[in-house]
Amino acid sequence: MVIKPEWLRVKAPQWQRVGSVKELLRDLNLNTVCEEASCPNIGECFHEGTATFLMMGSACTRACPYCDIDFAKKPLPLDATEPQRLAEAVVRLRLNHVVITAVNRDDLPDGGASHFVATIEAVRARSPQTTIEVLIPDLCGNWQALDQILAASPDVLNHNTETVPRLYRRVRPQGNYQRSLELLQRVRDRAPWIYSKSGIMVGLGETPEEVAAVMADLRQVGCDILTIGQYLQPSPKHLPVQAFIPPVQFEAWRQLGESMGFLQVVSSPLTRSSYHAEQVRTLMQQYPRQRPATNNLEESYCN
Repeated sequence: MVIKPEWLRVKAPQWQRVGSVKELLRDLNLNTVCEEASCPNIGECFHEGTATFLMMGSACTRACPYCDIDFAKKPLPLDATEPQRLAEAVVRLRLNHVVITAVNRDDLPDGGASHFVATIEAVRARSPQTTIEVLIPDLCGNWQALDQILAASPDVLNHNTETVPRLYRRVRPQGNYQRSLELLQRVRDRAPWIYSKSGIMVGLGETPEEVAAVMADLRQVGCDILTIGQYLQPSPKHLPVQAFIPPVQFEAWRQLGESMGFLQVVSSPLTRSSYHAEQVRTLMQQYPRQRPATNNLEESYCN
């Protein structure tokens, strides 16, 4: 049995508040990454009344060996009512900031891009003051599908790099490091008013130098926000932890990232890509960007 170091132990959640959020999610038949991916911060986030919504079902078309989300070659069809149900949850939880992600749906021609768009529009219609962050898959390199999401103008677009290139074949076998970088580059080139974000998990056998190289690559493609957190093995069937990285190394990466020019670096053992994501609202005030009234993405997509 692997014993977690002291810095990875979390406080017991206040289950009354956790239960009320779970009850709301069950009432609206919604999934969260917090539950499906066994996030260690579920108690804290649910206690604060926040959650990262997981769309398009609870089963993924990819079987990444680090991830606790179920795998299915042929997941269920999309539910057209899901965007409205998710928007209702945003209203009921009175969210200032919402994170919306999805399982990989490689079975769909657009990878689920149209579902992201419908959800962004539904949330904006019901809760226009809520800032919206989408955490998207790589869409199998379907850049027209990406443009469709960008045209909907989420405030933040997150796509996780996950690990260093050397470990991709083992950790993220159906992913492609260069494709992920290209996705983030296209966000910067096509929709510079959107804040771009990416995340890395560590403790899988990478070196500090390799992490620094990924950070440099992300800055090269204009990534604004970076999260770095410790990988934790969800079950014995998943990839084992190779090392528990001490907090001092996370702090060193935070300082390095800030010196590289990231607008924000959240780096700690318990950091996850959507942990304390609402803090981006402060960042948006510090580094404001003007979204155009109309943009070429909308025009090109409509045409």
